Amino acid sequence: MMPTGHRLASFSQVIKSPLLVLAAMMALSACVDPLTGQPAGGTPAAAGPELPKPEDNVYVAKSDGQFTVPALPVEEIPEAYRRQVVQYESDQAPGTIIIDPSKRVLYYVLGKNKAIRYGIAVGAEGFGWSGESIVANKKHWPTWTPPKEMIARKPELSKWENGQPGGPTNPLGARAIYLTSGGRDYGYRIHGTPDWKSIGRNASSGCFRMINQDVMDLYERVTGGEKVIVLTAKGEMPKGLSIPKPPAPKKKAAPAAPVAAPVAAPPLVVLAPPTIAGGPGTGLPAAPAVAPATAPAVEPVATDTPPAAAPVCAVPLVNGSCPQN
Repeated sequence: MMPTGHRLASFSQVIKSPLLVLAAMMALSACVDPLTGQPAGGTPAAAGPELPKPEDNVYVAKSDGQFTVPALPVEEIPEAYRRQVVQYESDQAPGTIIIDPSKRVLYYVLGKNKAIRYGIAVGAEGFGWSGESIVANKKHWPTWTPPKEMIARKPELSKWENGQPGGPTNPLGARAIYLTSGGRDYGYRIHGTPDWKSIGRNASSGCFRMINQDVMDLYERVTGGEKVIVLTAKGEMPKGLSIPKPPAPKKKAAPAAPVAAPVAAPPLVVLAPPTIAGGPGTGLPAAPAVAPATAPAVEPVATDTPPAAAPVCAVPLVNGSCPQN
């Protein structure tokens, strides 16, 4: 065994050697994630795929042996909604998922004020919610079963009341991460979508849509039990669970009573009175000749007008006549 004095002397010589000190520092730094500052493999955020780099195109075609997700034109995806590591101040533990509906983005906390940011689509008007939940389950190419309330709003979905099998056209996309709050499943999911152009919009019934390549990436990072915080519509921390009441299905309007078309009455035709012809060969007597009708004579109407008075004579009458006439 080396005497204690010799061991101390050897250690002192090692410390004085710059090359050996540098090698020791490099060995230690290899165990620390340069982005998170956490020991490599020591936190949930360190698990899963490699972190995206700015020069990477993360939206190339991707196959998982079951289906192939087609490549997307990255230039058509707004920069704010592309998967990337960003500066994000948070006191939440690495692995926490924070969803900001006001900006339509999802953050996967890495630690040391860093996070992976993904673009998402959030609930349409009347379907948004906020609060805390946890990752309860996750599935590859999940089956989608529309809830009864959705079928009531959109009767054409009744064909999937027993579930639509997973696949490229399934609304849940390539992966689904199931959320529960207080041990209750309200039907909210983080999932993919074949409608990648809906990312950045208020378009869902309360779930959070992601580009298929992005949800496949997040799926590999979560293991179950992670906290999920859904901020309010103003981007503020929630003060509790706020779940909207499902809108009532639209009532079908009663069919209008049929309106009878007016019936046009045929024109009235005046027929001549029937006549019975008689005469030889008919067995009937000949009809008597009818004298033409004549108008009755009109007697003169007497008037009460008095006869005209005789003219007055100014001298005595002679033999009954006026000598002046």
